[in-house]
Amino acid sequence: MNILILGGGGREHSLAWAAMQNPKCDKLIVAPGNAGIAEIAECAQLDIGNGAAVVNFCEGNAIEFVIVGPEAPLASGVADRLRDAGLLVFGPAQAAARLEASKSFTKEVCDAAGAPTAAYARFTEAAPAKAHVRAQGAPIVVKADGLAAGKGVIVAQTVAEAEAAIDDMFGGEFGAAGAEVVIEEFMEGEEASLFVLCDGETALPLGTAQDHKRVGEGDTGPNTGGMGAYSPAPVMTDAVTERAMTEIIRPTLAEMARRGTPYQGVLYAGLMIRDGQPRLVEYNVRFGDPECQVLMMRLGAQALDLMQAAAEDRLAECTVNWAEDHALTVVLAAAGYPGAYEKGSVIKGLEDCPEDSCHMVFHAGTAEKAGHFVAAGGRVLNVTARGDTLRQARDRAYAMVDRIDWPEGICRRDIGWRALK
Repeated sequence: MNILILGGGGREHSLAWAAMQNPKCDKLIVAPGNAGIAEIAECAQLDIGNGAAVVNFCEGNAIEFVIVGPEAPLASGVADRLRDAGLLVFGPAQAAARLEASKSFTKEVCDAAGAPTAAYARFTEAAPAKAHVRAQGAPIVVKADGLAAGKGVIVAQTVAEAEAAIDDMFGGEFGAAGAEVVIEEFMEGEEASLFVLCDGETALPLGTAQDHKRVGEGDTGPNTGGMGAYSPAPVMTDAVTERAMTEIIRPTLAEMARRGTPYQGVLYAGLMIRDGQPRLVEYNVRFGDPECQVLMMRLGAQALDLMQAAAEDRLAECTVNWAEDHALTVVLAAAGYPGAYEKGSVIKGLEDCPEDSCHMVFHAGTAEKAGHFVAAGGRVLNVTARGDTLRQARDRAYAMVDRIDWPEGICRRDIGWRALK
């Protein structure tokens, strides 16, 4: 099978790595890819948000299966164009991708489905949004309604902080994503992620993970796209997972089907769990980043079979074969991230890191220059390891971190702390 993966980050590197473990993968192209992905697959320059261009590329390269990594191409309807051209695609249609592209749409679906989530209000102007915040008090959550690369969420501890976030969003800090703002109640509990494969009818729980969103140790500082993750998440017990499936996931999928927009792909539910009760924080319509890296590390070759089954409406005949193992990834980011940072610094020592079924450095934002890997983004490397226990996975990951010579990089040293304490 000839496969095209759209995207160029750590998520896509891990998807490519897992696909390459499977003997049915004959040719693998990743567009645009990055310097690390180029070590294992062919990379191609392609406008992945242009459906017609992607279709033409697939026809010219005899592509049989397309895996869409990031959310933006899904929100712009690339999966629809590919399906219209008769290609097999893993990823939801544009109408279903609104579950991530519009937070207010997700709230409407949850209301219709009876899925437990935070109380909310939606605003198109700053003054009434601020009045609502003053009436509700803090802590309170301010969200840009549209796609903001995982950064358009402010958990405000004070009314002043919430009002500043409202000004930033309506002032254009997140571009068009902030043209509308959703303000939610602050939910207490422990946050975790549940990943579910869907084929329009069947929903198959794929796995759980826990992300570390804040840049600083002890979960301090501003939100980022994710500074590390581990799988499985201990808070997601079998009972909590089944409750989430029964009360949140299946009702959502039934409501989407009722609307004539059945969901196909991976549905990523960010959940807040308190006293065994899960509530929905948000949906994403693609694998999380860096959660995908720990899931792929644990799934290996079967990941491709499962994604293909979802694309072919065959999930009812599938099971996920998990080992009793754990995986953990540490994000190495450019100093200054998630604010301003410099590109182009040289990264050394990667050749000293093992690459096998228990150790991988997935590249998120790298380029090749004069024979060296250089930083080309905010989040640059995902140092990922697997072990029989979470502690063993953590120790293996940080042992690799310590082999990497990149003075301009930063990382958290406490990934997995909640589960390990």
